[in-house]
Amino acid sequence: MLETEVWGNTVQDWGISLIIILVATIITKIVSIFSKKVIKPFTTRTKNQLDDIIYDSIEKPLLFGIMLLGIWIAIHRLVYPDGFVKAVDNAYRILIVLNITWLFARLANRLIDVYWMKRATKSQRQIAKMLPIIKRTLLVIVWIIGGVMALSNIGINISALLGTLGIGGIAFALAAQDTVKNIFGAFTILTDRPFTIGDTIRIDNFEGTIIDIGVRSTRMRDYDKRVITFPNYKIADASIVNISTEPMRRVIMKIGLTYDTTPEQMGKAMGILREMPNKIKFVAPKDIVVNFSDFTDSALVITFIYFIEKRGDIGKVTSDVNMEVLTSFNQNGFKFAFPSQTLYIEKGDEENGQKEISESDNEKPAS
Repeated sequence: MLETEVWGNTVQDWGISLIIILVATIITKIVSIFSKKVIKPFTTRTKNQLDDIIYDSIEKPLLFGIMLLGIWIAIHRLVYPDGFVKAVDNAYRILIVLNITWLFARLANRLIDVYWMKRATKSQRQIAKMLPIIKRTLLVIVWIIGGVMALSNIGINISALLGTLGIGGIAFALAAQDTVKNIFGAFTILTDRPFTIGDTIRIDNFEGTIIDIGVRSTRMRDYDKRVITFPNYKIADASIVNISTEPMRRVIMKIGLTYDTTPEQMGKAMGILREMPNKIKFVAPKDIVVNFSDFTDSALVITFIYFIEKRGDIGKVTSDVNMEVLTSFNQNGFKFAFPSQTLYIEKGDEENGQKEISESDNEKPAS
């Protein structure tokens, strides 16, 4: 019975081939158990992570390679038509290259995870949002190279194939150019880091807080609590003001006093403004600027520039400063100027009649 031929091979030959495949399966299982019980604990105990990466990358491609070898031996000891043998050989050439490609893809994937993500600083982890894109792109490149090598290994003309794919690639690139621009824009944002999630920024005429940086777009919540979505490529080309990175907020006040203010009163008013850091919390003591800057039509103008520290609430500090200015100036009898007009009536003799002259000053209209 063992000498009986089935499809050109004896039953004995078929049985031996099946036994070879079974032995390859058993060897694969033994190697898997050995690696998990012996090799993996050994690599885990070492301080170097490179051996863990190599183990994780090689394990499954190695087991698959053992199975491929066993099946190849089992098949090639049998008799087949020449066409079938050639097809099997070509398939094995492709599978071997793809198995090696799989190993390199796993290795690249693990290297990115370990040496980029886990060892990145807090600021560098903002780039982690691009990690899925980077990994996917790298894997696509690795598999494309592996596929090209596999096809070249079985005698396919790669130059002609690439020429055909080039025409389709041009059409695809034209259709997907906005998507590609947005992806590169996201990569630019996350590598240059002009802002991060949670920063308050100004882009063109929009101002608000960044709530998300995605692959295609970046989202901002403005002061009206509305979400504004920007394509990433537009942000990459825009002028961005990062308000959150300012060490202090500068405030400029123009205070106008009436023209009857004496030089002594003007000096005292400026002294009150210079003492503002001692009276209002979070007003920076340095870089205070107080100048008697202008003679305008209706006021003597003091320019008061001060800075609010980053930890202070800008709205509250500004309000406190304004209230202190109003209180102190009123207590000292300083008069705030406002646009007004005074009429001077000059009486002449009866022959010349009356002549009225209008001038502008800082006093209230006279009756």
